[in-house]
Amino acid sequence: MIPVSVAVERVFRRESGAVLAGLIRILGEFDLAEDALHDALASALERWPSDGIPENPGAWITTTARRKAIDRLRRAATRGAKQASVAALIELEADERRDAASLDQPDIADDRLRLIFTCCHPALNREAQVALTLHTLGGLSTAEIAAAFFVPVPTMAQRLVRAKAKIRAAKIPYVVPSAQALPERVDSVLAVVYLVFNEGYYCATGPDGVRRDLCDEALRLGRLLAQLLPERAEVLGLLALVTLHHSRRAARDHVLDEQDRGLWNHAEIAEGIALTKRALSIGPAGSYQLQAAIAALHAEAPSVDATDWRQIVALYTELARRHPSPIVELNRAVAVSRTHGPEAGLALLEALAHDSSLGDYQPFYAARADLLRRAGQIDAAVAAYQQAIAGAPNQVARDYLARRLAELDRGSGGR
Repeated sequence: MIPVSVAVERVFRRESGAVLAGLIRILGEFDLAEDALHDALASALERWPSDGIPENPGAWITTTARRKAIDRLRRAATRGAKQASVAALIELEADERRDAASLDQPDIADDRLRLIFTCCHPALNREAQVALTLHTLGGLSTAEIAAAFFVPVPTMAQRLVRAKAKIRAAKIPYVVPSAQALPERVDSVLAVVYLVFNEGYYCATGPDGVRRDLCDEALRLGRLLAQLLPERAEVLGLLALVTLHHSRRAARDHVLDEQDRGLWNHAEIAEGIALTKRALSIGPAGSYQLQAAIAALHAEAPSVDATDWRQIVALYTELARRHPSPIVELNRAVAVSRTHGPEAGLALLEALAHDSSLGDYQPFYAARADLLRRAGQIDAAVAAYQQAIAGAPNQVARDYLARRLAELDRGSGGR
């Protein structure tokens, strides 16, 4: 049985983004909203073990956090609060009298959509945008975000403090931008939504390598953006890409080569393919559209061997031409190995071996190990698998690589 404290923390992680977004809208301040949410968590840890988890935990957390914020503002008022704090107190108390169910209406003016545009304001750099989004909407701790960025916890804590201070000092509004400003702001939001999804889908701490709450939040935000900008091709491309990846979530306890495709969500595959076609029909192919087209080819294939690898190579070649990056070239090399053999893929990997940006990129070593195994270079493959295992992001990847290494030790590497 899961300990109650663990269950409480899981519920809070799932609900915290929506609650925090609503509090920030009213309070206009990140720190006070976060303090109120933490107070609500403390109350839940005290009460839920005896009272049980409420039937609607999100409403309970919202109500409790709102009351905790009121308590804090009242205490501040006795010490001579600022006018803004008094206004926030009045609005919170009025909000208490409204129907809390209205917080969950699926409207494009959703508090979380406002919050992500605030977190992704161009005044903040990309790392700060992602970190703040993961912290506020994703509910990740400072330590978890620091691990994702490979930086010390104090460094990440300071980064978050500075980002919130910049929002406060610059008086960045908590709004969805106007129709005129929206197009120039949306690229940052798309990038952050995709990074949030990836943090959930390739999570190091999830039991099967997945943080479902982050995946679900990224999907939800993608759908909201598609409602807001239904004719913007890259918005649809991102939603298609995330939907197609998400369709394989039930089989994520294995890597793609070993997944039971019968577990894939075929309704999501159909939706993702339709979105991909719609996105590609609107305008010139952007990065997310091309990646979605690649994901669609994987999703349509009945097996790895039956995948249309030649078309995937063509798409990666176009993606590399339009949006060059070593990671795109790495993926292209893997696809080339499926069409022209492992030696051809290894030749492309060798050209990437000295790229400093791939120095700590574990998928590079995993791909190289697989190609060396398939090329029959057993000794080099063993060393590469050991290096890949050492940097594997989660237990799913470690188990797969360890099985491949064990096969080599038994002399059954295969091509």
